[in-house]
Amino acid sequence: MTYKETLFFVAKCLTISLEEKNKTAIETQLKTTEIDWEAVVKVSTSHFVFPALYCNLKRANFLHYLPEELVNYMIHITDLNRDRNQDIIDQAKEINTLLLANNITPIFLKGTGNLLEGLYKDIGERMVGDIDIIVSNTDFEKAIQLLKDQKYSAKNEVYMNFHWHYPKMVKENRIAAVEVHNKVLKKPYTQYLDYQTLKKDSFSLNKITVASFENQSLITVLQKQINDNLYFSKTITLRNVYDSYLLANKTTSKKRVLNNKKLEKYLNNYAIVASEILNHPKSLTFIKNEEASKYLKSYLLILENSQAEIKKINRINSYIKLKDKLKILQYSFTDKEYRTYTFRCFKSVPFYLKQFGFIKTKPNS
Repeated sequence: MTYKETLFFVAKCLTISLEEKNKTAIETQLKTTEIDWEAVVKVSTSHFVFPALYCNLKRANFLHYLPEELVNYMIHITDLNRDRNQDIIDQAKEINTLLLANNITPIFLKGTGNLLEGLYKDIGERMVGDIDIIVSNTDFEKAIQLLKDQKYSAKNEVYMNFHWHYPKMVKENRIAAVEVHNKVLKKPYTQYLDYQTLKKDSFSLNKITVASFENQSLITVLQKQINDNLYFSKTITLRNVYDSYLLANKTTSKKRVLNNKKLEKYLNNYAIVASEILNHPKSLTFIKNEEASKYLKSYLLILENSQAEIKKINRINSYIKLKDKLKILQYSFTDKEYRTYTFRCFKSVPFYLKQFGFIKTKPNS
């Protein structure tokens, strides 16, 4: 199996609990084709969906098609992940209680938010890294101080004011790092998913506030696409695709109109790729225009290891990184947060030169 074939196989397996056509196709493939299970393990773990793969195969009663040793390994890993996620849920509840007691209402985002609101049939499905919460700008510093008072600390205390979250905070004997956000998207898109917007459409379960399914879906796609520039590198993980798919199945209300052509393009092009990967489920909708078709074609060429396409994407990435750094300078003339950061850079010339790529940092040995 090639990388592309393996990726598509794993992706379709993630939908077999809800997509009958994919369930039939996967069972036929399991019966008639020799599956490269080593490749499946490698791809599913690198995309953070190994437990989700197991859970879906188990629900479809397909585990008897797999090698027994692999099934036992999947059970072990999923059990460990389920226990970890239960600890994360308990930790999130503890943080929620602390902040509510101090008149701060956090909104839980991303994987932890999905766990808390019950998106997954089995909490062992989702591999979660951090606990992500967003609070209002006025409560941001207070929330951080409250966590510090509870012995949470950040390894890197240097906070760039315009960044979308405070550095990861950890606490001894707590399993997950905490990221406190006061914004979800970087400038100039901050207002589309700011705290007030998320709060308006949020819902609460046992005094825990989570973003609406629609907003969680937007966060799942746009934070990676915009903040990490993954739109341009066409880097899409199956964990995000799986979340997008499950959230799309939960979203029954009319979709939010963002009134921003660039954001709509990002969402549409992501959706056409996700739909292709998952074999076109009805819940993932998109407009098949020329731009989206070109984006999909480029993504598929990268999967097929087209060196010409990869070189083109690398050139684009280098340009985008430079453009982002120049934007920091541009924003510093009108935005206090960016200006503070820029002045901090100028105070340390070597740091400034490193930030803008004039001095290369040596890799850690």
